[in-house]
Amino acid sequence: MASGVAVSDEVVQSFNDMKVRKQSSQDEKRVKAIVFCLSEDKKCIIIEKRLYLQDCEGDDPYMRFVQMLPKSDCRYAIYDSFYETPETRKEELVMVFWAPESAPLKSKMIYASSKDSLKKKFPGIKHEWQVNSLEDIRDHQCLASKLGPKVISLEGVTL
Repeated sequence: MASGVAVSDEVVQSFNDMKVRKQSSQDEKRVKAIVFCLSEDKKCIIIEKRLYLQDCEGDDPYMRFVQMLPKSDCRYAIYDSFYETPETRKEELVMVFWAPESAPLKSKMIYASSKDSLKKKFPGIKHEWQVNSLEDIRDHQCLASKLGPKVISLEGVTL
């Protein structure tokens, strides 16, 4: 905790629930993405928003996720990516550090210095992605490149 920022228990539990992907009843919604922010007092990382797969009917879930991110402030996020390679279909969690160029310098500094605290609470994350522009985060190919060299589709979108 180099920055002194803690991670809320709800954040850890939500990550673990996504990671385990429990077989759940049809009444439960499956979380596709979670956006995290700092609490108002800047002392704790908390959940800001969730995106449920069921709420993406007919929409590209990745673009719905991108729309959740603020245009001019930093955030952390976990995104449950579904992609295909020539050999297989995969589903893996991606930790996103969103730090747009237009974010205040103080915000960039505290989010950057708190990132390791959050990463330590998320064991098993294979993919980490720092994004600084809307152009990059809107481009499916940029995320696909983080997932591996042979990705041919992301969220059903052919690359």
